[in-house]
Amino acid sequence: MNSIYRLLIISIFFALQLSCGIYSFTGATIEVDTISIAFFENRATLINPTLSQTFTESLKDRFISQSKLTLVDLNGEWQLKGSITNYRVSPIAATSEQASLNRLTIDVKVDFKDITKEGVTWTQGFSRFADFDANQSLNSVEETLVEEINEQLVNDIFNKVAVNW
Repeated sequence: MNSIYRLLIISIFFALQLSCGIYSFTGATIEVDTISIAFFENRATLINPTLSQTFTESLKDRFISQSKLTLVDLNGEWQLKGSITNYRVSPIAATSEQASLNRLTIDVKVDFKDITKEGVTWTQGFSRFADFDANQSLNSVEETLVEEINEQLVNDIFNKVAVNW
């Protein structure tokens, strides 16, 4: 009886392995082999000195880790470029005397081109935010908030490019 269960488990395992060649865990159906991702310059009025580098690297890491794409410096079959267009802090909730909640917002403009398919290009803005207590200084929470927002932005961009959501 024990060997029948073992055989059943092994059969299910191999069936799952074969089916994973058709679908990916991210839902992405990618028909190209290479991607180039240009450095995203920070063109916002308020500058975070490390934001461009961390955002660009996070975007590259996502495509490398969650797809079969090979990252190339120039002329990938898929090409991404863009810029950070806004980095701002604004009050969003107030008590009778002062702001009680602030919001850090990051906006990114992305240009996409698929050189394997004529006319497949788009430009789109992506925006995400994170809120923090107004009693905290931006400096004390900035690193954590930027990581959180970067993750959301990279997720949105990956989904738009690879999953076409």
